[in-house]
Amino acid sequence: MNSRTFSLVLIPMVGVLCLTPWMPSAGALLAGAIIALALGNPYIETTRRYFQKLLTWSVMGLGAGMNLETVARVGLQGLGYTIIGLLMTVSIGLLLARVLKLERESGILISVGTAICGGSAIAAVAPTIRAKPQSISVALATVFLLNAVALLIFPPIGHWFGLTQTQFGLWSALAIHDTSSVVGATLQYGQEALHIGTTVKLARALWIVPVALATSLLFARGDRSPATKAKLPWFILGFVLAAALVTWIPEAQPAGHLIEMAAKRTLVLALFLIGANLTLETLRYVGFRPFAQGFLLWVAVASATLLAVFFGVIH
Repeated sequence: MNSRTFSLVLIPMVGVLCLTPWMPSAGALLAGAIIALALGNPYIETTRRYFQKLLTWSVMGLGAGMNLETVARVGLQGLGYTIIGLLMTVSIGLLLARVLKLERESGILISVGTAICGGSAIAAVAPTIRAKPQSISVALATVFLLNAVALLIFPPIGHWFGLTQTQFGLWSALAIHDTSSVVGATLQYGQEALHIGTTVKLARALWIVPVALATSLLFARGDRSPATKAKLPWFILGFVLAAALVTWIPEAQPAGHLIEMAAKRTLVLALFLIGANLTLETLRYVGFRPFAQGFLLWVAVASATLLAVFFGVIH
């Protein structure tokens, strides 16, 4: 049996396994990446087409297990340090891009992706600055690789520092790029960490809209071509609506818990598909300078927020 035939059989089998309680989120991402890099992914077009949809519905489903009043309270509590964190992260990111002499569009996208919510922020901002496909690919690949690393190392670091579930959820939401990896990391840490991390991350994701408008004004001046509509994270609205239903209609709570349980498993499957999308071509897109900017910025943000959470500055 050649590698392609083996991969044709293995990917569906592992995909089904991801829907069971025996496959952890980090293991799913790692399994997908190993299969794709070692054997190749014969379903690459399919996995690229459906992973985002699966991820979107999974995040919306998680809302069915949360209380909307708690979501609102947590979101408002983090408003101050969210604004400060966004401004500092983007400023440091752009400074690093200038020092590393990185192409402007890639530097902006990596900075914004680190500041807000990874791939979603990149997808939203890219049209407003009319980024070239190559710049978008570089930014997405950089964020993807760092997301994968975060999913694997954050839970052990959290345990080593003795972080509570609330602290770990908060740190993950502030320091991990994508919502998917925040959910995947906190899912390993505990139910409370999952709820805190998801809530804070989605609250931060709302900043995609003003940041996309700001980048359009600041970095696209002088471009007379018609503006391109940004892609907005509509899944946040679905998350809020699901939380509202189970909060205001108590009879819906049992069904909401079932939906949340299903969403957790489909999220693990989505992480597997994300790993399966990692190809050697993707790795080649990430040159030294973009990766250096993304890595240094991410380490700075993760370290600063970890210390702030650990010592109670952010709570």
